[in-house]
Parts: sequence; C-alpha cells; structure tokens
Amino acid sequence: MLPTKPSLRLCAFSLTVLLASCGGGDSGNVTPPPPVVAVTVQITAPGALDNVFTAGTPVAVRASAAVNGVAVADGTVVRFSTPSGTFSPVAPGSRAGVAATTLTSSATGPLQINATVAETDRAGTATQTIYQRPTPARVEILVPAYFYPSTGSAWNTLTTSAAANPLVTIVAIMNPNNGIFTSADANFTRATTQFVAAGGKVLGYVYTGYGKGGRSIADIKLNIDRYLQLYGRERISGIFLDEMASEPQRLDFYREIYSYIKSLDPSLRVVGNPGMVPTAQYASVADTLVVFESTASDYQKFDPRPQNAWLYSYANQTQAMLAHNTASCAAMQTAMQAAATARNNAGLVYATDREYNFATDVGNPWSGLPAYWETLVRTVDAINRGATLPRC
Repeated sequence: MLPTKPSLRLCAFSLTVLLASCGGGDSGNVTPPPPVVAVTVQITAPGALDNVFTAGTPVAVRASAAVNGVAVADGTVVRFSTPSGTFSPVAPGSRAGVAATTLTSSATGPLQINATVAETDRAGTATQTIYQRPTPARVEILVPAYFYPSTGSAWNTLTTSAAANPLVTIVAIMNPNNGIFTSADANFTRATTQFVAAGGKVLGYVYTGYGKGGRSIADIKLNIDRYLQLYGRERISGIFLDEMASEPQRLDFYREIYSYIKSLDPSLRVVGNPGMVPTAQYASVADTLVVFESTASDYQKFDPRPQNAWLYSYANQTQAMLAHNTASCAAMQTAMQAAATARNNAGLVYATDREYNFATDVGNPWSGLPAYWETLVRTVDAINRGATLPRC
C-alpha cells in the first residue's frame, strides 16, 4: 500500500482558498446594482405650445422617467395627480421609459398636473401647467359700424347678411356723431330697425376717455339714457364702452357705469373696449371685453399664457377681438380660425382690410366693411359648424 500524501491535499486546499479569496470560482455572490443617485421625470405631453383645452375634453398625458440617466425598467409605476380632475389610469406602468394616461377635468383656468416616480429611497417629480376654458358658445361677429346709414350704405349690407345667415349673430356698434347727440337721426332709426328685424343686434357707442376725467360719469350716463330713450330698447341690445381703461385704479369709475346700465335693464349687454387685456378685475365691469384691437400680424402673436391666464376662467363670449390691416381674405380666415381656438378663446370677432397707422395716427379702419365681408360671414358660419372654410 502506498502512503498517503498530505502535502498534495494541503496544496489543493490552499489553492481553493486562494482562488476564493481572489474572486475565482463560483462564490454565489452577485455584484449589487449601483446606488440610485437621481430619479428624473419629465412630462412630455401636452407640450408647452399646445396646452390649452376645453374643460371636460380628455387630455392625453405622457411622462418619461430615468434613473441615473437611464430609462426606467418596463413596468415602473408613474403616479399622476392634479388638484382637480381624474387620471385613467392613475398609476400606469412605463414602457421604454414612458408612461401614458388620460386626464379629464371640468376645472377652468390654469391647472397643474404632476407625475412622480419612486425608486428605493429616491423619488422624482415633474409638474406642468395646462389651461382649460369653459365650453365655447357660437362665435359672433362684432362690427364697429362707424359709418353713416345713407341710402345704399354698408348698413344695408349688414342687414342683408344678417337675413341670409340666421345662424351667425352679427352685432353692429352704431355711432351717431361719436355717440354725442340730443335727438334721433331718422336714417339711423331706419337702418337699425331693418337690421334688428333681420336678426342683427345693435350696441350704442359711448366713449369713456379711459376714466381719466375727460368725460364725467354724469355725461356718460346721459349718453346711455339717450340711446335707450331716443332709439328704444327694441333696437338697442346693449352699450359699447370705448376707450376703457385697463389698470385697477380706474375700476370704480367703470363699476359705477356698469351698475347704472344694469339698473336700467339687466339684460343689456355691456361691451368694454380697453383694446388689450386689462387687469382681471375688469371682468366684473363688463359682460364682454375687447382684449385685442390691433393689426392681424400682431394677432398672430396674441397669447394670454401665462401672464393673463385668468382669461381661461371665462367663456369665449366674454372676450372679443378686432383686427385691422388684415390685407387679404386668406389673412382674415387665418385670424378667424386663431380667434376660435381654445388658446385665443374669442367669442366676438372682426377683421378688416381697412388700415390704421399707429405711428402717424392716419386711417379709420371702421369707416366701412372689408372687401371680403361676405366671405368673413361665411367663414364664421363654417367655424361654428365645424365645416370646411369657404374659398376666398
């Protein structure tokens, strides 16, 4: 019998220990993942340029998430929340680093949405503000009809258009002698009677001098009285307050005028024209505010977000736009389509190719109807019906 060789056993045992101590062999240990340093979340839809909606309309929302700069694993839960509204699903799993859900909310105005991802002891959250307007009413046409109703004048055209397009409300602002008069003009009586009979609405023009003292409240009230007394409530649907201020210091001035008009008849419509977006409190001193009066090119840049987001808390019929220097029919249609969007939220609209130069104070864009007037009326009708726009 050969003797055992303990030296060989010892060598084999030592080699095994050495390999294990050096990481060799299969020890059963798995290298742990790197620690979570950062969880990042980004709301990718709606986008920043397309984030105004009509309340109650389902809104698609997506969020991407990453851990340490790498997209999260499929199935990672992303939780969505908002102060007012519901998400479906509220906690979807991710796929390729993105989770999707649908928001439904009846809230109007600015609305914040949140997306959160939690990983071990870290979490990431993203927030984004969207805007929602109330359900819009049909768009109306607001015409500064600052032209005399002589035989064959543009007032005849307004009447013909009102009769031919019963689904489009045409609101004309009558302006006899810049709103200063002591007796009724027979031609205005005739023109407004025919226009109202055809389905149109008439507002009486009253300038207010921006509430700076150029016109007293007593003079303005007398002006309002004369419209109702001399032309009659059967013709006058409301009052157009031109040269309205926009700053809070003048609010009391306009509050008194508004209260006076409503005391005469609560159903009288009060349209105020600051020509720009005023401070939010002005919504309490007019039923409709002209929040834009300028050129069509300027209107392309009109955007209430975020400084004037309070406008989205109000219906489109509380906001109007008047665009002059709208050179072509195509430019008019572009402006009308923009006005009706959720972003611009205008319920009373008008555009004209007639011009006014701010720098030189030359021109009167309201001295007649635009060359494309009939197409303008049919364009608004098509927008209201969701139909194809008429050809220019």
